[in-house]
Amino acid sequence: MSDSPPSILVLDDEPSSVNLLRITLGMDYDVHTATDGPSALALLAEKPDIALALIDQRMPGMSGTEFIQRTIEPHPHLVRIILTGYTDVDSLIDAINAGSVYRYVTKPWNKDELLMTVRQGLEVHRLETDNIRLQAELREANSLLRRENAQLRREVQGRYAFDEIIGKSQALQRALSLVEKVVDSDTTVLVTGETGTGKELIARALHFNGPRANQAFLSINCADFTAEMLGSELFGHKRGAFTGAIEERRGLFKAADGGTVFLDEIGDCPEGVQTRLLRFLDSGEIRRVGDDSPTRVDVRVIAATNRNLEEDVKAGRFRKDLFFRLNVFTVPLPPLRERLEDVPILAEHTLRRLEAAGRKQVGRLAPATMAALRSHAFAGNVRELANLIERAYTLAEPGADITPDLLPEALSGAAAANDTGDGTLRGAMELYEAELIRAALGRNDGNQTRSATDLGISRRALIDKLQKYGIR
Repeated sequence: MSDSPPSILVLDDEPSSVNLLRITLGMDYDVHTATDGPSALALLAEKPDIALALIDQRMPGMSGTEFIQRTIEPHPHLVRIILTGYTDVDSLIDAINAGSVYRYVTKPWNKDELLMTVRQGLEVHRLETDNIRLQAELREANSLLRRENAQLRREVQGRYAFDEIIGKSQALQRALSLVEKVVDSDTTVLVTGETGTGKELIARALHFNGPRANQAFLSINCADFTAEMLGSELFGHKRGAFTGAIEERRGLFKAADGGTVFLDEIGDCPEGVQTRLLRFLDSGEIRRVGDDSPTRVDVRVIAATNRNLEEDVKAGRFRKDLFFRLNVFTVPLPPLRERLEDVPILAEHTLRRLEAAGRKQVGRLAPATMAALRSHAFAGNVRELANLIERAYTLAEPGADITPDLLPEALSGAAAANDTGDGTLRGAMELYEAELIRAALGRNDGNQTRSATDLGISRRALIDKLQKYGIR
């Protein structure tokens, strides 16, 4: 903010009045003077920082009100104060009502009254210019926010593109082919699979690659809430609808209107909420706790579970009719142990993603490390693999390979036991050779001819080695 005093224009055809006003105001303000309208207009054009004008009403050639009219368009934020005799008050009423005159001061003016009026007028000007500046800053901030949101949405859509779901195995490709068939519809989808297989990643890919991509994607884990809390989270409640309802809640279905709600661990949904979910899937309507009438919302539902819902239905733990409504289109995700050929691709992808975060660069995943990973059962599936790679990456020295000793003890011990195969130099070489072959096949999408070329051997020799090491 500038420390210079505010600038004021004094316009009066009487030099004595001009001098008196200059003396009165000059201690606190930067005062510019003129004795006729054209000179005053020229001053305003030359010094656009003039904030306030004291204008004599009775002047030859150009009256005060005429001068004011000439300043409205080129200087819309100028604060105008008229100096006038009692007999001129009626002629100023229209100008004051039109907002072109801030105040009028009658002659002879009182010094204290004049100074107070000027101070108040300058405060009005400051507030108005601050408001204009803040509005401009707000517009710029909103514009920046829109650009950032658009960029984030592009990044999110890229992150959840189908080619970001890593793996070449037939088991995964079968699941993705199902997803692609239903991505453009509003069909309810049930994603099944063990913990860590990527069920939410599939749900997000369905949303961000479909017609609802520009609308909300909201998720909730049904196992994290009691029946009353889950019902409130999903459907909302009115203030005072029950003890502890101190504020209104819209609920996820209302907040996601036009978009998608992902219900993770739907198998753990309490019975009372199951009934309300069934009602929504049947009617498209929700009712907040405390509301007298339902509200229609347009929401696609994607649910996921690691449970066998058919068994839960038989055992009476899950409503049969809700299961049928959710089971319109099922996408089963295979566990990682059923697609071990994807382990090297997933491990390498995770490692490079960590490097892209910019913390440090490391070497490759050592063959013995890859062998240990491929022999692991992966009860936690892809999530467990990602956590193992992140742990190893965190422990690794910059530029160094990811070696088995960076894995948890159970895996590193297995790697050490198997590191030389049968304990001989030949066994170690064969283990290393097998890993090189797997890596080449992974790089070439399983193409044997290109893989053999990369390895510097014939395709026939590669086929013999694939049979020898049991590589498919």
